[in-house]
Amino acid sequence: MGSETNGFRAKMEHYLYSGEKKHVLAGMAIITAVFGLPWYLMNRGTKQLSHQDYLEKADRARNARLHSSPPAPK
Repeated sequence: MGSETNGFRAKMEHYLYSGEKKHVLAGMAIITAVFGLPWYLMNRGTKQLSHQDYLEKADRARNARLHSSPPAPK
């Protein structure tokens, strides 16, 4: 059992430190999948708002708040 672990470790260290093009590309693909998949799942179906969109939305909310308040007593 100990030799299997050492063999696996040696193989992983070879992949990590070899600098071979295929190993580098495989590592980049793995990192992209690890971080890209959660990002995609969190952002699907949502539209990113521009600064102008945000300002317009804030103005609409402010106007709705101001116009829906009851009149002040006299």
